[in-house]
Amino acid sequence: MSRKSKMPLNTEFAGIDAALKRAAKAAHLLARKTKTPCYIWKDGRIVDITAKQNTPAKGKYTSQS
Repeated sequence: MSRKSKMPLNTEFAGIDAALKRAAKAAHLLARKTKTPCYIWKDGRIVDITAKQNTPAKGKYTSQS
């Protein structure tokens, strides 16, 4: 199933969408780093997305040794 990118009716909404995606990614990385739950709504249920992943987080919020 491919996901098509939709253009918002108002150009100001495009910036809001991008900011929300960045915030969600940062929250997910931080939750993985601190080993705390990160819940999302998926298929009509609340799911902890950090529980499924056992690999350490890589990205802006991780320390590089």
